[in-house]
Amino acid sequence: MVPPNTINFCLFAFFMATTVLHILSAIVVILRANRSVPLRHDVPLPNVTIVRPISCNDQYLLETLKSTFELSAGNYEIIFCAARVSDPAVEVARRLIAVYPHVRARLLIGDDRISQNPKLNNCVKGWRAAQSDYVVLIDSNVLLPRTYLSEMFDAWNFDCGLVSSPPVGDAPGSFWATVECAFLNTHQARWQLFADELGLGFAQGKNLMFQKSMLESVGGLARLAHEPAEDAAATKVVRAAGLKVRLANRPFSQLLGKRNFPELLQRQIRWARLRRMTFARYYLPEVFSGSVLPMAAAVGLAWRTGHDALLVAGMILVIWYGTEVILARCMRWNVSPASPFSMIVRDLLLPVIWMAGWVSNSFEWQGHQMSGKREAPPVAAEPQM
Repeated sequence: MVPPNTINFCLFAFFMATTVLHILSAIVVILRANRSVPLRHDVPLPNVTIVRPISCNDQYLLETLKSTFELSAGNYEIIFCAARVSDPAVEVARRLIAVYPHVRARLLIGDDRISQNPKLNNCVKGWRAAQSDYVVLIDSNVLLPRTYLSEMFDAWNFDCGLVSSPPVGDAPGSFWATVECAFLNTHQARWQLFADELGLGFAQGKNLMFQKSMLESVGGLARLAHEPAEDAAATKVVRAAGLKVRLANRPFSQLLGKRNFPELLQRQIRWARLRRMTFARYYLPEVFSGSVLPMAAAVGLAWRTGHDALLVAGMILVIWYGTEVILARCMRWNVSPASPFSMIVRDLLLPVIWMAGWVSNSFEWQGHQMSGKREAPPVAAEPQM
């Protein structure tokens, strides 16, 4: 029989540890973003090839692809990659290339199947065609600031093998898009930036900048096909080479538009399964990252010690979500009156998503059925201009 005082102490210790870590991580991320790191306006940047895989034509595709042409650095080329000429995003890319003739940009079409990952397959032809030693793979729904390349190179260091950046949700067009902001911003981006400050930086597939010669020396882009997620594979490749993954000082925006609950849930479960399959030991403690278990511990302790459990629950809500709202405001991330409610919904979903991450190794991505199994890559096709 466990003594009551021991149970009370464990409940209190668990609540305090998780709450202090929650607040500390937010403070560290705010301080990180406000460090005075001057951008390299006076130093010419290396030549860069920006590879953007495109697929479908979502609400903000024109705005996000257009931002690629308006970067302040002039020594870069753009390669748009599409798997099929019939893809509606192809016409958007062609229109922008015609509007910005002074920017080196081209469109490659073809399906190079080196893996079960359709995005990685789409990028292969752009990687091969890249004329620069620095190559950035950027998802089509990421909005780039004019200083994008300067910010990426500011994170590059002598021991760096990859610069990445988590996305932060912006322009939500529905309540479930606001919930997705709560997942992406004050939860996932916060923990990824905090990990980077601890020297445990890991890649996020929305935004990956490699030195091409380094990756080619260990097998090229095909090495990223060794895992179901290219960002996990990139992290392992870079670490195996004795180098580090670093993150840009501030994340870049992903324009969300409208989202519904099934889309949100499917996407979060897919990412959960990918994290569990690729970094299981880091996935295990994720169940403790939301407020549900700390809240249960504190309320249980209040009930056991004769305190007002409802008052305790209210105080915890203010502390936890007040911290996140302050973080979002300091970082200039999306925040609205609906944000606290979306954060509560997110935290209620987190244990469900975490458990779903263990159920299966398969998931669906943009109509493609994928699994954690490796497969032998087929012979690649030649790209079309």
